Amino acid sequence: MLKTRELFDSLTAKPTLSSDNLAAAVDALQDCVEAVTACAAAMLTEDDLQSLASAVSRDMDCADVVTATRNVLTRASGVDTSLLSAQLEACLVACERSHDLCSKHAERHKHCRMCADATRHCADMCRQALNSLHR
Repeated sequence: MLKTRELFDSLTAKPTLSSDNLAAAVDALQDCVEAVTACAAAMLTEDDLQSLASAVSRDMDCADVVTATRNVLTRASGVDTSLLSAQLEACLVACERSHDLCSKHAERHKHCRMCADATRHCADMCRQALNSLHR
C-alpha cells in the first residue's frame, strides 16, 4: 500500500479522499478484482458447474465494475463527487451480489470463501469511501 499512497501523495491536484483512504480503497479494489476473477475461473472447472453458473456470472460482473471503480478512483480527478459516488454505489452493489452467492459455496470451495472475504472487504471500503465523500 505504501507505493499506492506515495503515488497519490505525489499528485498536484489533491483528490477528494485522503491519500491514505484513497490508497486503501484502490488496494482493496485490486484485491477484489483478483479474487473474483480467480474464483470465476475456478468455478468453471468444478464438477458442480451447473449450480455455480450464476455465481460465475456475478463474479465476472463484479470484476468489471470493480475495475471501472478502481480506474475512476485512481484518476483522483477533482472535486465533482457525483460520478465517483455513483461508481462507488455500483461497486458496492456488485460486491454484495457476488458475496451473496460465493458465501453460499464457501464451505465447499476455498476459492469461493476467499472471494466472499474479498468482496465483503471491498463492499465495506465502498461504504467508508461513500461516507467520507458525503461528510
